Amino acid sequence: MTEPELQRLLSGLPLPAMLVRRDDRILAANPSAEALLGEGIVGRHPAMAVRAPSVLEAISAVARQGGMQEARMTLRREGQEAVFQVTVSEQGDVVLCVFRDATEEERAGEMRRDFVANVSHELRTPLTALMGFIETLKHAAKDDPKAREMFLGIMEAEAGRMNRLVRDLLQLSRVEAEERVRPKEAVELRGLLEGVISSLRGVAEKTGDRVELTGDPVTVPADHDQLVQVFTNLIENALKYGGAGQVVRVSLSPEETVRGPAVRVEVADQGEGIDPVHIPRLTERFYRVDSHRSREMGGTGLGLAIVKHIVSRHRGWLRVESVVGEGSRFSVVLPLG
Repeated sequence: MTEPELQRLLSGLPLPAMLVRRDDRILAANPSAEALLGEGIVGRHPAMAVRAPSVLEAISAVARQGGMQEARMTLRREGQEAVFQVTVSEQGDVVLCVFRDATEEERAGEMRRDFVANVSHELRTPLTALMGFIETLKHAAKDDPKAREMFLGIMEAEAGRMNRLVRDLLQLSRVEAEERVRPKEAVELRGLLEGVISSLRGVAEKTGDRVELTGDPVTVPADHDQLVQVFTNLIENALKYGGAGQVVRVSLSPEETVRGPAVRVEVADQGEGIDPVHIPRLTERFYRVDSHRSREMGGTGLGLAIVKHIVSRHRGWLRVESVVGEGSRFSVVLPLG
């Protein structure tokens, strides 16, 4: 087969691919491979195109011994690291190299590992405390009513923390499973917000705060229960972390977006504010600005991750603005149509 014929054959492959002669020269490469490795690589030594020693070793080994080998290659693309799985195989007198982009798989695997590690850490702390108190109650504090009462109170709090974590994990899983299905129920937002604010009256009384709601009634296609969860989370966070004796302002206002008319629901507090370095990561699972304070408040580190997924399911946007020392504004923009 001539070189032009080989070139046409490779051009029909959906993945970047190149052929290497046994004398260590690139015989042919499809346009995808040239876009990945650089133009004008045909006729060059593979080392001039591929900067991954493991891939070059695989090419040399297959050229000598035949068979097939797998190798991994990383490179920088548009300022980010990309990972490619490279299959190197003997094809008669030439070696075929096919490059498959495995970046998303790598990221998904890393996210799974981080997720499991975070869940294990979050569960291990209360479990260790519970086991320690149980051991103490069985022995040293068995006949001490005062100590027993204190330990049982702490154990109840730790068990409640685990229960909240499991509940939020299940909720996050459910929301992710439904994320591609857009809700269509007609939900009146002002009435929903009034219900949420009423349900949080006890929290506001504890902190000495007041919640003010402004804006006209408006109806959006939504999942009522999920929006209740979104605004309960945002308003409760504003009450807990915004500082005592403040006014939490919840407002509804119309907004024009590239997708058409929408409504913005803004929750603004008068608290300490959030350092800008934290804002891009607020919706990451288990990310906390202040881990100790969050745990003291009963937070699981999953609330804003759930909010993000619910808002995404509604084809909306979550925006966070904050000024240190002045307060924070969390805005949810929901399409009207």
